[in-house]
This record gives sequence, structure tokens and C-alpha cells, in this order.
Amino acid sequence: MQGYGTTTSRRRFLTLTGALAATTLATPAAHAAPPVRDTSSAPVAIDGDASVVRALERSAHPLRTTEPGGRSPDLRALSAMVGAAQVVGLGEATHGSHEFFAMKERVFRHLVEDLGFTTFALEMSWSAGLVIDAYLQGGPGDPRRIADATLAGSPWEREEFVSLIGWMRAHNRRHPGHRVHFMGDDLGAPKLGEPIFERVLTSVRETRPEALPRLTELYAALRPLDDIFAYLRKPLAQREANAARAQEALDLVTSLRAADDAHAWTVQHARNIAQTFAFATVDLADPASVTAAERLRDQAMADNVLWWQRQTGHKMLLSAHNGHIGYLSTHPDMYPRTQGAVLRDRLGRDYVAIGFTFAGGTFLTKDTSLDGDWKPVTVPAARPGMNEYTLDRVGYRDFYLDLRTASPTARSWLDRARPVYDAGSTFTPSPLPTLALGPAYDILVHLHRVRAADTLR
Repeated sequence: MQGYGTTTSRRRFLTLTGALAATTLATPAAHAAPPVRDTSSAPVAIDGDASVVRALERSAHPLRTTEPGGRSPDLRALSAMVGAAQVVGLGEATHGSHEFFAMKERVFRHLVEDLGFTTFALEMSWSAGLVIDAYLQGGPGDPRRIADATLAGSPWEREEFVSLIGWMRAHNRRHPGHRVHFMGDDLGAPKLGEPIFERVLTSVRETRPEALPRLTELYAALRPLDDIFAYLRKPLAQREANAARAQEALDLVTSLRAADDAHAWTVQHARNIAQTFAFATVDLADPASVTAAERLRDQAMADNVLWWQRQTGHKMLLSAHNGHIGYLSTHPDMYPRTQGAVLRDRLGRDYVAIGFTFAGGTFLTKDTSLDGDWKPVTVPAARPGMNEYTLDRVGYRDFYLDLRTASPTARSWLDRARPVYDAGSTFTPSPLPTLALGPAYDILVHLHRVRAADTLR
């Protein structure tokens, strides 16, 4: 593939596209991780550890379970922390852990029932999200078939998301006056497909047929984009020309001004097509281009969330990797401005970011093959010097705490960058990336151990 001359550029491409299509071109991931090397910039302050642990424990709220279902009095403090926020980002430290995925359903159920939330947004393609939402609103199928059709190949092709989709459908049957929705906030990868083009063309055909010939001509060279990875092999000049066509189509649709709701949705569909083709102009041989593409992607995801929230008025739970919902990334050279940072700037206190940490266990990642399988990786208990080592000394197995109201002692510890377990589509055990938890999130959920997410049956 063009632009893959070094291991570093392969790893950049993985980070760039891993959450989009759950593929990996990185160096082989170790499936039994070696001992973790402490890469912190200064010696561990052993003398202060006990006071830090006590300070964290005073702020911590124990979790009864990460499993959905049953009563949730242990989440009442979380409701108070969320407050009146309109969008809550809920991360995951890995793309393949049962506890993170299960906890997302548990938190969403609680926010729906306790605070009136109505949309679950996921780091997946806009068009696939529309398919899931159509099912939730009464469309044909069953949760497993819908998950298989929309999540295939992604890290979320798991039983935990079958459970979430099933609960959302059942909730809508029980509560027709308080329906919940599903959205994908991401670009059109691994594919856009025909339906999203047809949505735009059909709307224009019905409302402004005089614009249809030019729009049809513009989209003829673009549709259906069924494989973004094959598309990225095309010459850059061709991809740039197509991005210009997609943007012209968006401008054309936008210019057909109408105040109705249907037109707003048509423009949004055209916008997602334009976002995708703009992203696909990335020059994989140019690190600056890769960084620019990642910035574009996080901005696009944030814009899509903001559009949905304005259009619907829904309170939203936004599910994505820690590095997309938080304010800082463990790879700032590649993610200089995260989706979470954009949302905080636009929404202020109406956005709250909840990150996850874990102190050891097993999760799923991929290795170098584009069509490789998700495989389990096991990491040892966090070592001294890691964020998770100190968090795991708090006297609760699993807990959460509000980082914004932490004591000065705890805050001083939270504001320092230390090694952290962080895995996307691949995992590099040494050296571990570093992150300061305090500036990265508003709320932190810490889990003692995780296991691999359940493969879709």
C-alpha cells in the first residue's frame, strides 16, 4: 500500500483509522505482555503515596457492579456529578474489554431513567448508526442481526452491544413517550455505501428537482465508497478531486434553503459524505497530513454530535475511546485536539468527560494484518509509577470519583503525567504512553480487573 515505508507510518495509520474500521497495520502486538517499564520522568514519591491514596479514597464512590440491570443507588452520586450536562462522554481504555462495554449500558440505562437521556452515540459511522436507530424505532430484524450488519469487523461487534441494542429496543416498546435513539458520530468508514447517497438524492428529487442533474453528476464519481482502505490506494490527486466534488455537493444541497426538518437531515447526510472524502485525502507518507486528518476526524465527530444535540434537543451519552472523549490524548502529536476538547469549548459545562482506567487483565486488540482477528492480550497488575497502581490501592475494588472536586493532595497527584494502560486497535506494552488524569477528564471510573469482551455468537 502506498505510503507504508516504515513501521512508524504504519502505526500512525492504525491510530488514524483503527476506530473507524478496526483494522491494524502496526507492528505485531504481543499477546502476553512483558513486564511494564516505568517511564515516568521522576522517581515515584513513595513517601507521599499513603496520603494520596487516602485523599483519593475520600472522594471515591464504590461501584456495586459494572453489569447492567438491577438497582443503581451506587450511581446516584454520578447523577449529581453529571448535573445538567447535555452531552456526557464515556470513554474506554481499551476497545475490547467486557467491563467497559457492560458499564456503558449500565450508565446509559441509569442516565435514561434518572436524568432523561435519550441518545446513545457511538464512535462509528454515521450511516451505520442510522440503520441501528431505524431498528430501535420499530424496524425489522433482531439485535444480533443488526449488530452483525452494522458492527462487523469493529471492536464493538460483541455480545455487550447486542445487549445494549436489545435493551434500547425493549425500552422503546415499554416507553413510547420516552424513546431512545442511537447515532454514529464518525466518518463513513469502512464504507459509506449507497443508502446515504440515495437519501440525499431522493430528498432533492422530491423538493428541488432542478438541482438533481448536477448533484447526480457530482455523486456519480463518488458512490458508493464501499471500502475506504482500497480507496486510499488511489492517487492523491484523484482523492483530492473527489473531496472537492463532495464539498461542492454539500454546498449545493445547503444552498437549497428550506426551514423544514427534512432539509436539515439531508444537509447533514451530505455533510457526512463531504467529511469522509475530505478525511480520505490523507497522505499516509506525510506525518503532518496524518495529524491533520486526525484533527479533521475529531472535529467532524464533535460537529456531528453538536448537530444532533441541537437538532433533536436530546441529552446524549457519547461512547468512544478515552482519547476521543477526553481533553488530552496519550498521543498528542497525532491527536492535537480531541473531540472532547472541541465539545468542552463549544458546550462548556454542558459537556462532561468520564474516563476509564484499569489495573490489569485481558482485552482484545489486533496485529499487523488488515483482515486479522481480534485477539486477547493480557497485561500484568499495574506497577509502581503507573497511575493505575496508586488508584488500585484505594479501598474499593471498582469506584469512580469527581476529579474536579478532588482535594489539593489528590489534585497534585492527578495533575502529573504517568504511564497508563491505553489500547486502541493495537497495544504497545513498552514504553507505555503517559497521561495526566486530572486535566484529561472530569470524572474517572477505575476498575480493578477487566476481561476480554464477548465475541458475537
